[in-house]
Amino acid sequence: MGEVKLNHNMNVLDFGCGTGLVTLQLQPSVRTITGADSSHGMLDVVRSKIEERKLTNVKTEFIDLEKGVVLKNKYHLVVSSMTLHHVEDLGYIFHEFYNGVLSGGHLCIADLDSDGGDFHRDKTGVVHFGFDRSEMRRLFMQGGFQDVRDVTAAAVVKDLPDGTVREFTVFLMTGRK
Repeated sequence: MGEVKLNHNMNVLDFGCGTGLVTLQLQPSVRTITGADSSHGMLDVVRSKIEERKLTNVKTEFIDLEKGVVLKNKYHLVVSSMTLHHVEDLGYIFHEFYNGVLSGGHLCIADLDSDGGDFHRDKTGVVHFGFDRSEMRRLFMQGGFQDVRDVTAAAVVKDLPDGTVREFTVFLMTGRK
């Protein structure tokens, strides 16, 4: 439940790719993958990894959907990992995700469950303190996605500034166009 089977016929977009951890993990299993980010610095890091590994099926693209830039291409799969809690206008983003997914394709989002603001010590750029899964499911469905499913994908244990230790969960939510 909640998983999408990768194959070598897929073109994939990793939205908010950062330094390319997810992009490079998916790369061997798909036809092409585009690492997209709104940070030129992050994209420079990904490009250096692509060159170092001599990868031919990976490219990068500067995309800042919050500034009104639209997705130019269509993908079998759009993924985004630990990015949406930095995005203000989620309705617009889901609209663009839907437009960027081919019919029968999927959107996969991994992000934090509601955390009360404890996960990030530096809250600069953090707009949402995790997500209520029912609210995220509503965003998927309002965006036009069907067969929305979720699973707990990971748990992260962190030491908090007050000396306590807390576990934070990350969900994986998928939807089909």
